[in-house]
Amino acid sequence: MSFNGLSQFVSFLESRGELVRVTSPVNPVLEITEIADRLVKSGGKAVLFENTGTAFPVLINAFASDTRMAAAMGRNSLDDAGDELFTLVESLTQARGLAGKLARLPGMLRLLTLSPKRRSGRGECQEVVEQVPDIGRLPILKCWPHDGERFVTLPLVHTRHPETGKPNLGMYRMQVMGRDMTGMHWHRHKTGARHFEAWKKRGERMPVTVTLGGDPVYTYAATAPLPEDISEYLLAAFLRRKRVSLVKCLTNDLWVPADSDFVIEGYVDTAEAPVTEGPFGDHTGFYSLADLYPVFHVTCITHRKNAVYPATIVGVPPMEDAWMGKATEKIFFAPIKLAIAPEIRELHMPVSGVAHNLVIVSIEKTYPGQGMKVLSALFGAGQMMLSKYIIVVSGNVHVTDYRAVAEEVFANVRFDSDLLLTRGPLDVLDHSSDRFSMGGKLGIDATVKLSEERTDEYHSVPLLLLTGEQFNEKVISGMKTLADYALPVAILTITKPEEGLDMHRLAASLPASLTTPGTVIIAVDEGADADDPAMLTWLVTGNSDPARDLYHLEGGAIFIDATSKTRSLPAFPRDWPNVVCSDPETIELVNTRWPEYGLGPFIESPSLRLLPLLKPGEASVETVNSTAG
Repeated sequence: MSFNGLSQFVSFLESRGELVRVTSPVNPVLEITEIADRLVKSGGKAVLFENTGTAFPVLINAFASDTRMAAAMGRNSLDDAGDELFTLVESLTQARGLAGKLARLPGMLRLLTLSPKRRSGRGECQEVVEQVPDIGRLPILKCWPHDGERFVTLPLVHTRHPETGKPNLGMYRMQVMGRDMTGMHWHRHKTGARHFEAWKKRGERMPVTVTLGGDPVYTYAATAPLPEDISEYLLAAFLRRKRVSLVKCLTNDLWVPADSDFVIEGYVDTAEAPVTEGPFGDHTGFYSLADLYPVFHVTCITHRKNAVYPATIVGVPPMEDAWMGKATEKIFFAPIKLAIAPEIRELHMPVSGVAHNLVIVSIEKTYPGQGMKVLSALFGAGQMMLSKYIIVVSGNVHVTDYRAVAEEVFANVRFDSDLLLTRGPLDVLDHSSDRFSMGGKLGIDATVKLSEERTDEYHSVPLLLLTGEQFNEKVISGMKTLADYALPVAILTITKPEEGLDMHRLAASLPASLTTPGTVIIAVDEGADADDPAMLTWLVTGNSDPARDLYHLEGGAIFIDATSKTRSLPAFPRDWPNVVCSDPETIELVNTRWPEYGLGPFIESPSLRLLPLLKPGEASVETVNSTAG
């Protein structure tokens, strides 16, 4: 199934009871975000805000359920798409000999017929041409209190390589900087940034066009971790079983889907100095802080007559992007299994790990060292290279059964032999590392061990070994275990003094009764919910660099520092970001107006449980000026 623009997708969702319309006036600055956050975290419906103070409605939360995500991809379920792609990739990669090659021809020909097609004339996306481009006419959201400005959050950014001519579709947030200017936040690991560098070497302006909406499958395709030489619109066509029709832009030579809702054409001047972009409340649950990025200059805006503005919000998980991540798990399992690690049975990225911070895989294990082999392979595989923590379990364990995974870790892992500590590239949004976009990674081999893997001769200690110091109980304001899990895990709530705290010394000073072999001790800041495994997972994987914040204690325990590093000694060399949540004023506004929205029973703000984690400061936490004693 395909959709000709978002208006048709809205009608489809509404006909199936998956969408609600809000007719009362709402403010795109902070108010829409607070409403949407409550809905997405409570399993609410998609929402069409019809009265946004502009000529256009806002569609949000459109992907935040298995049903809606599958519908956006033209399928009845996410499994349908994953199974079909697996069968196709398997047939194309495993055929041998002439008979095998002939047998795979139908699949290859089918892919060729799905290539995007260019058509002459204008598309529906060009029904209205704005004579003077002004992106301020769009209902662009300011999501969180300390965001640098309003941001376009679902932009489909079209670029092409100046030499090969190969196009790319990516999704890079865009901060409004004027009526015809935005930032262009493409990361160094992304294709858009590589295209920019190629245009810069030629000393030429880079044509860029941003579309919004259209068939919702385009939005997913823009986020998909495809190889650089495979068109995102080929994936979109495969999913919706229909070719994508492209039309030429009016002020540059790029081609975009004819059924888009909005088209924002322009260029990036590669000779122009980058500008400060951000901060922005990001999908990590923390603000990504201000940095330098190129400027996108708008030359033309066109749109459909019935255009719908698509938006999403990101922040502390779960958010709408969690369902996009689930789709990626299903769809890209086939190439990972067939090309990288054939022994993998399941692959899962828990929502609390914000995609790249935590990955769990299960394998069919047949020889010693196989768990370590898979860890090494995944840490170097495409976008998986950005993963920070990877856990491998045996094939009888379902990777979405977190209790079972945890039990396997404590049953099968020896801290002195089954942890793989390494270093490598990290997502540029990772705030925990001392260095930008590079830091520590930890692989955990929790597979059932074979006899060859258990010898007395293997005594490597992959983590920093600490020996005893004098115990300082004053900074520990709470200590508890996970009540519902019969596991040797202790959570320490830490209150750091104004002058700072050396977490190495604290860990080394813990009493022997707590640091018994096989125990994991997790330190979190005051305000964290120590009874919530999801919050603990988010804080551990987000706030820790395995190469710096995991210590092997003398008693045999592992200590994990998942606290904010703003009052840690020695001083953290980078600015530390604050937690993303609404401000009390916005929370109260939405509380008061809730009956007007027509969204059903009252839903409490998810930000209330996050406010205790906020540190003094704005997007970045205030720095404590102190030195180690």
